[in-house]
Amino acid sequence: MTYDFFAYLSRMKYITRWSLMRSTEQENVQEHSQMVAVLAHALGLIRREVFHRDCDPERLAAIALFHDAPEILTGDLPTPIKYHSRQIKSAYDEVENVAVDKLLEALPEELRGAYRPYLTAAEDPETYALVKAADTLSAYIKCVEERRAGNREFLSAEASALKKLMAMRLPELEWFMDRFLNGFEKDLDQLGTLG
Repeated sequence: MTYDFFAYLSRMKYITRWSLMRSTEQENVQEHSQMVAVLAHALGLIRREVFHRDCDPERLAAIALFHDAPEILTGDLPTPIKYHSRQIKSAYDEVENVAVDKLLEALPEELRGAYRPYLTAAEDPETYALVKAADTLSAYIKCVEERRAGNREFLSAEASALKKLMAMRLPELEWFMDRFLNGFEKDLDQLGTLG
């Protein structure tokens, strides 16, 4: 018997994000998930190394890689629609749960239990808080990059994402933002090259 789980995952690159916005640079779910994994890993390391709290950064990175996997089957529902009302959010959550089940069925039985926590991490609020912070941080960085490219289309989204980040009140996130966000305002010459 053959299974389609990894063929499904390969299709993440076809799911476009920010579909209601005019982007200078298109972003797909696969690219976004990789950035969220990098950021979640960093937030986990900050929790462990700076704040001396128990944390598994590698697990956070793995969860982040799969956090939008259901969108392979559902598509990326734009934020203004997804969060328009409790009823829409609840219905979308139900659809995502069906998608998660479909993805798990695309694995051999022996692997389903191992992958389930990555696809259902939202059920663990403390762990998922850092992944959600990384997800929002990735969106914020995308908005900054669009603004820096001269695209004013993302100004409202940038302000909204920053407001969400500030409301999270996560010390790891605040530590990261204080030390690293300014770098996204720089061009390559300002960052420095090998020369």
